[in-house]
Amino acid sequence: MEHRFERLTPHIVIMHAEHETDRPILAAIAGQRRTLLLDAGNSPAHARLFREELQRQGLELPSLLALTHWHWDHSFGMAAWNLPAVAHTGTAEALKRLSALEWHEAELALLAAEGVLNEASAEHIRLEYGDAAQVKVVPPDVVFDQRTVLELGGVTCELTHVGGDHADDSCMLYVKEDRVLFVGDALGPSVYGGPRRYSSTGFLRLLETIYAYGADWIVESHGVPLSPDDFRRELDPWERLARLVDVFGKDRTRVVLELKDYLGLNELPRDLSQGVEYFMAGV
Repeated sequence: MEHRFERLTPHIVIMHAEHETDRPILAAIAGQRRTLLLDAGNSPAHARLFREELQRQGLELPSLLALTHWHWDHSFGMAAWNLPAVAHTGTAEALKRLSALEWHEAELALLAAEGVLNEASAEHIRLEYGDAAQVKVVPPDVVFDQRTVLELGGVTCELTHVGGDHADDSCMLYVKEDRVLFVGDALGPSVYGGPRRYSSTGFLRLLETIYAYGADWIVESHGVPLSPDDFRRELDPWERLARLVDVFGKDRTRVVLELKDYLGLNELPRDLSQGVEYFMAGV
């Protein structure tokens, strides 16, 4: 597996997402006094790779951790970092519940069956860990409700709760001096507790929130950093789809017809066809 690292700005180094076992982007944000780690990774192995790269580059290791949300791929590496962690109250509640579990195969299967996780996440955990009994979940140390500011020394990070379909506790982190917005998985559909779904109104609200920052870089956890123009170009069909669902509701035929007309296509690409079903489920 190839591991990709990038210095995104003078203050920010990222480890790119890896999709084989659902590893999200990790970021080290360095100020004059301390370095902040954004998301812990999905396992000790994931965490170790990023730590080793930071050491190889001669960078100061993180002394503080912030989480975008509770999902396993963002939080299960916490024990390996052993850092004070900042997270939303919803994140803290979810991780506290998971920390009390005995992580073995039967319990992993039960979590998937109950919708706490899903089958895809359970399989990724098996692939990442080999043995689910190796999982150790750690609750965060500091919690907030709406917004908190983390001063790193000449670098200011704003961690803001935004919610959304993907996870009620989803947060975005904005690095003010670098004009970089980490949106986590906030724009994703719901993935646990039933069929994948999007709320068109909620999706549009999150897009408005993102655009209001005026960031120079927009980073989704399982994507690649994008300029504002590239982000708008990539999200334009999805924004149009959400607006059509807002107007036509569960009229799938009309929504698809109007979206094809807008895009000048005879058939929708597979991802947008899936997106139609997610939005229909969310009406």
